[in-house]
Amino acid sequence: MKNIKSYFLFTNKQRSGIFLLIIIIVVFQFTYFKLSSKNSSQSIDNEQLESFIREVDSLKKLKLVEQEPKIYPFNPNYITDYKGYSLGMSIDEIDRLHAFRAKEQWVNSAQQFQEVTRVSDSLLSVISPYFKFPEWVTNPSASKKNTNNFRINNEPKIVEQKIDLNQATAQQLQKVYGIGEKLSQRIIDFRNNQPNGFIADIQLSEVYGLTPEVIENITNHFTVKNPPNIQKLNLNMASVEELVTIKYIDYEIAYEIIKIRTLHEGFKSLDELTKVKDFPVHKLEIIKLYLTL
Repeated sequence: MKNIKSYFLFTNKQRSGIFLLIIIIVVFQFTYFKLSSKNSSQSIDNEQLESFIREVDSLKKLKLVEQEPKIYPFNPNYITDYKGYSLGMSIDEIDRLHAFRAKEQWVNSAQQFQEVTRVSDSLLSVISPYFKFPEWVTNPSASKKNTNNFRINNEPKIVEQKIDLNQATAQQLQKVYGIGEKLSQRIIDFRNNQPNGFIADIQLSEVYGLTPEVIENITNHFTVKNPPNIQKLNLNMASVEELVTIKYIDYEIAYEIIKIRTLHEGFKSLDELTKVKDFPVHKLEIIKLYLTL
């Protein structure tokens, strides 16, 4: 008993320490309960929360609208599989259009487009406002005013009989079937924006709004007779800085050209550019105008 009792005997210093410890514990406990009760007593402002939720939802909707693909005016005769799918057409509807075009027939109105493809009225109402037909289809009265020998006889002429494309006037171009005032002016503007005019007939494909059929009609009666002399770049010697001066060739493609050229110890043909990574193959004929070996 004496030994046990000795465990409960403290000095004055020890008693002071124990008393201080008790005070600290009490203060901490009081502070904890005070903060807990304060947090639990805070009420949520439901009106403010709903406002925040509405704002988040509106931002989500705005983001979805921005991500939706934009539709630009297009000629429905040239709808590809991907284009048709993105417009909401079914595979059968796209195939019907392609089968119709394979017979060298043309869709010239929204109603005819529906008859050929059998798309629903709802889909037609959505996409038909973006249909863009040639001027001679949408404005036949203007086309009649331009009736002439070109339209009566659209057979190709020999080079000597053709008009120089770099000398042709807007009025002469309008004699071609499918060319109106707007397209003829675009051709003239494009020619004027080139340093020395057209280099070759292939540049007509660069003029916005000219379909392959209309370009063929033009080249039946017009051609570049006296192409301007331009300084062509030697593909096997040109630097990156020189290559990027050519339209459609950026720095990445220029570096890839140098890489392939070094690997194969030079190009043997301009057509070998198609082996270059990310090369714009569909613009090869345009790019070749500015290169030589």
